Amino acid sequence: MLDLEVVPERSLGNEQWEFALGMPLAQAISILQKHCRIIKNVQVLYSEQMPLSHDLILNLTQDGIKLLFDACNQRLKVIEVYDLTKVKLKYCGVHFNSQAIAPTIEQIDQSFGATHPGVYNAAEQLFHLNFRGLSFSFQLDSWSEAPKYEIPHGATVKRMYIYSGNNLQETKAPAMPLACFLGNVYAECVEVLRDGAGPLGLKLRLLTAGCGPGVLADTKVRAVERSIYFGDSCQDVLSALGSPHKVFYKSEDKMKIHSPSPHKQVPSKCNDYFFNYYILGVDILFDSTTHLVKKFVLHTNFPGHYNFNIYHRCDFKIPLIIKKDGADAHSEDCILTTYSKWDQIQELLGHPMEKPVVLHRSSSANNTNPFGSTFCFGLQRMIFEVMQNNHIASVTLYGAPRPSSLARVEQSTH
Repeated sequence: MLDLEVVPERSLGNEQWEFALGMPLAQAISILQKHCRIIKNVQVLYSEQMPLSHDLILNLTQDGIKLLFDACNQRLKVIEVYDLTKVKLKYCGVHFNSQAIAPTIEQIDQSFGATHPGVYNAAEQLFHLNFRGLSFSFQLDSWSEAPKYEIPHGATVKRMYIYSGNNLQETKAPAMPLACFLGNVYAECVEVLRDGAGPLGLKLRLLTAGCGPGVLADTKVRAVERSIYFGDSCQDVLSALGSPHKVFYKSEDKMKIHSPSPHKQVPSKCNDYFFNYYILGVDILFDSTTHLVKKFVLHTNFPGHYNFNIYHRCDFKIPLIIKKDGADAHSEDCILTTYSKWDQIQELLGHPMEKPVVLHRSSSANNTNPFGSTFCFGLQRMIFEVMQNNHIASVTLYGAPRPSSLARVEQSTH
């Protein structure tokens, strides 16, 4: 049985690990994976058709705990303990719930002190006792008539919630705490830079836990902006973003068959390679010959996609150039985001001329994909990978086509 410390408006954990409000989803899953021998039978709950309408939940069924993550920013919003018989709980090092100590109203008063009168919810038959960042729900089904303010003696806690602020119904996931940075750089937002023809590069607003000058420097979150473009070198990208989490060399180009005259293309002696920035939710493809950027891939990390939880969600914005009356007119409102759906994109950009490429992903181990295929559509030097629920799984951005060797020779002679 887990023995956990409750910190109102902050966290639930022990000396080895801690679930902190504002923690990214990937970090919470990493804790669960690391302690899989102790924390077992974890469920991932989400809405398949409307993943942005409902919280994403990690349900620790063996321990009676639910971790509720904001559907958009995928940070921890609420920690719910829904079965107090499966876990030991303490506050300031003193137990208020264990096999020997029942979490009665008297015990809660003794451990946490006085607070405002409780609120009775007739529909749930629950009495809610609220502290800042902490709520207890008491079951009252054995009483025929509910009291107005005072919880009856001997009533025991049915559920406990840890959250940010004073109101559980209106709470939001707080900003990521400093303890969760762990030396990493996170992307607050990624803006696609473009001209009338198509994408030019990315402007990233990055967050890092940096230290100011001085011996006893106060650590605080620092924001910096970095821009990278098509045609940038490896050194340019490393200077802007730091080292990637992984470098992946392409063994084959599975999309080459869809290019004109694929049989005429001379096979390359060396392979193009990706810089994978998992925490930024971005992949960058370099040409194997020139070592210059030729492609960006932005990942949305929706549950129900084959790559879910490999990348953090990339919160991107793509301004659109909409052609009206024969002239290019840039509209402030025409911005695609991580949360735009494919039918909305088609209304703005028009329907693709060609049928989509069907993408089947599977692991080499079992060759199955329980989430089904995705569909890739190309528009304005962008490829949108669309899930079966109409959400975007990833966006691939291409640079302007480079002139052929013959055209370059002609340009140089002039």
